[in-house]
Amino acid sequence: MSQPSQFALLKQRRFAPFFWTQFLGALNDNVFKTALLTILTYDALHWTTMDVGLLNNLIPGLFILPFVLFSATSGQLADKFEKAGMARKVKLLEIIIMCIAAAGWMTHQLWLLVAAVAGMGIHSTLFGPVKYAYLPQHLKTEELTGGNGVIETGTFVGILLGEIIGAILVVQEGWGIELVAGGTIAIAIIGWLASLRIPHSPAPEPELKINWNPFTETIRNISFSKQNKPVYLSLLGNSWFWFYGAIILAQFPLFAKDYLHGDHYVFVLLLTIFSFGIGAGSLLCERLSGHKVEIGLVPFGSIGLSVFGIDLYLSSMSYTNTVAVDMLGFLRQTGSWRILFDIAMIGVFGGLYIVPLFALIQTRCDPKHLSRTIAGMNILNALFMVVAALSAMLMLKAGFTIPELFLATAISNAVVAAYIFGLVPEFLMRFVAWLLLHTVHRVKGVNIDRLPEDGPAVLVCNHVSYMDAIVIGAYSPRPIRFVMDHRIFQIPFLSWVFKTAKAIPIASAKEEPWLMEKAYIDIAKALHDGELVCIFPEGKLTTTGDMNEFRGGVMKILERSPVPVFPMALRGLWGSFLTRDKGNPFERAFRRGPFSKLELVVGEALLPTAVNPVMLQEKVKKLRGDWK
Repeated sequence: MSQPSQFALLKQRRFAPFFWTQFLGALNDNVFKTALLTILTYDALHWTTMDVGLLNNLIPGLFILPFVLFSATSGQLADKFEKAGMARKVKLLEIIIMCIAAAGWMTHQLWLLVAAVAGMGIHSTLFGPVKYAYLPQHLKTEELTGGNGVIETGTFVGILLGEIIGAILVVQEGWGIELVAGGTIAIAIIGWLASLRIPHSPAPEPELKINWNPFTETIRNISFSKQNKPVYLSLLGNSWFWFYGAIILAQFPLFAKDYLHGDHYVFVLLLTIFSFGIGAGSLLCERLSGHKVEIGLVPFGSIGLSVFGIDLYLSSMSYTNTVAVDMLGFLRQTGSWRILFDIAMIGVFGGLYIVPLFALIQTRCDPKHLSRTIAGMNILNALFMVVAALSAMLMLKAGFTIPELFLATAISNAVVAAYIFGLVPEFLMRFVAWLLLHTVHRVKGVNIDRLPEDGPAVLVCNHVSYMDAIVIGAYSPRPIRFVMDHRIFQIPFLSWVFKTAKAIPIASAKEEPWLMEKAYIDIAKALHDGELVCIFPEGKLTTTGDMNEFRGGVMKILERSPVPVFPMALRGLWGSFLTRDKGNPFERAFRRGPFSKLELVVGEALLPTAVNPVMLQEKVKKLRGDWK
């Protein structure tokens, strides 16, 4: 059954008013900040005598400082109070802040503008937990990746338009300052009007007692998040992305001016390309993930961030122009398109990296603690971005060039990614599965939405190849504990995948009775903990493509743990290199050709008291049909 486009959400009240409220907030932030950074970069003498490079890193740091100080409190407020009302109050605060900024613009008082930067940081701190905790309340699980993708795209389109508008308006002779001052107030008012249409979003924990001490609450938030390892590592991965992005984006003004020798329109071009890339990557997530939370995209995104970050250093070093140019002049220079391509691809892979992390946090976190978890993430984000600003300033003071700073960040990204994915191998395992299913086969899931989103269940499936578990695991919205022959479990390389997925090896009573009994104990414990368990009742791979007789092990499982049973069938996998074909597997695989069609079909749930091996075999055979 085809899924509606993620853009259909923009026509629905449960999503559209919130989207526009978020979009206009991102737009206004960046009209203001970019106008300030542009005027300080290209007209600093009329505003300050401070070092411009220092200000370009200090101002973003001041914007995110409130995240460190107030995120813990804002997370509690978002869990305790109704979210639509909170959003409206935050938008009213934005109007007040923009009026303060307007006073700074009109009187040329830099301290008022800096105060407004910190004020917008407070505004974003209060809105952040509302932003990501709102979506799971109004979107289905299968809509979360698409919804997050649209939100991230809207955010970065808002950032892009804000940067373009801010950079262009502020340098207009005669009326530039006035246009920025009045425009930011107008955008804030429109954002408040949009927030009036956000539907009611009840508080998940209205009885929560607010801890007003931000330091103890911050420690408690992060400690709570640590209890869920995948969520906590996702928070760290998310924060690392903002470290990476903060360093890259903060260098664009001077990179455009001093290394590319461009005017402020070249700076705008770099921001445009990067924001376009982020938006494209965010939207690609839904298509590449198959309308589910696909964390296998996270390592893919991380690889791209390092590869194209390194190439941005190489392309910057090969850029030889030393003459001042405008945007068109820059585009005519040798090497300019390679630089733009690298920046665009950093954006694309950044989108592929960040969106699945948000969706994972939203789906695997305790709903009653989601806003506080998001607040904990914002605290970590802020700390990482403050460290990013300090690191960039220290490296520049130590003599690093901006291209060398790009290189150091890209290499650091590879090290951090290896550390995180080493701690949570599920990311890499899902990446391997995703890669196989998008390079070797054309895979289609049929009735995948029948798989339960929570609670224990036993999945039964025909056993066709050595990659059956990888295919099923890649299509499941939740981790699955696979029960498999201990000999298959020990196959080199695949063994690492199975161990990563916490598969349960089993042997027959004749071979190793203690291993068989341990397997049943492990299965019962997994089901007791609310997990999914998948078994292949044939007990061995088919050697002909036809199904073997189902054995009675499933009944022993259900005697100990009476849970729902879901029959499934793999169709089209027989004949690939990883099947146990008695004939010539190379000839059969060659005839199949690359990108052969493969389907995973899920049947309706069965009561544990109504199943037996013969009936289950008939159900799976019917789902498989004439396919092998």
